[in-house]
Amino acid sequence: MASEKAKELARQQKAAVRAEKERKKNSSDPRDWGQWRQIREMYKLTASQNKMFPWMLVAGFLGPIVVLTVVGLILGAWYLWTMVGITLGMVVALLLFNREIKRATFSRVQGQTGSAQVALEMLPKGWTSTPAINATRELDVIHRAVGPAGLVLVGEGNPRRVRQMLANEAKRHSTASHNLTVFTIVMGEGEGEVPLTKLTDHIRKLPKKYDKAQVEDINRRVRALDSIRPRLGAVPKGPINVRGARKAMRGR
Repeated sequence: MASEKAKELARQQKAAVRAEKERKKNSSDPRDWGQWRQIREMYKLTASQNKMFPWMLVAGFLGPIVVLTVVGLILGAWYLWTMVGITLGMVVALLLFNREIKRATFSRVQGQTGSAQVALEMLPKGWTSTPAINATRELDVIHRAVGPAGLVLVGEGNPRRVRQMLANEAKRHSTASHNLTVFTIVMGEGEGEVPLTKLTDHIRKLPKKYDKAQVEDINRRVRALDSIRPRLGAVPKGPINVRGARKAMRGR
């Protein structure tokens, strides 16, 4: 009897594993995808927006190979130069791939409320971001990132209202840690504002001040602040449909 129960339990576990694999295989959620599927889907998305994208990758890969092979034929040891060209071609193609994917992604979310979070998610390892830590019914939104430069608050929406919200949030977060460096950024196209397409690089270039342990400590402290923050209800996270967001935030 016990062996039969064990066998039945094993069958159920195997069935559950197969069902989960099948679910992930058919899932449209990128979090369920493997690395290669993510790359494939990003390629399809970018190619659909930029018809020259495949040819750019081919040119980026073959260009260095052709040039360095010709150099090798002139100087000698052409096969060594060709190998260097292949390596360089792979690097160039990868850089083009990353650049065009970012461009296509920003193009899709440009002008949508919550789009700043897309740029924050592209920050390198060592940074953590929290979307929409504060928002208004007018869809002015404040996002937060914590990393080697300290704490960065990014606001999007009406510049006048956003600047006031950023000032309030900066004052509130400065209590989390003694001498905590807090940067405030208004995302936009106006004077003194940072465009969406340049937001990631702008934050990456901020002067580094904290090591990994200090960054983790800052994260713990700001999470403690979040725990006593009044709930905002259905706050938009990520690029959203403006009309739908207003309904959600009004509780309709």
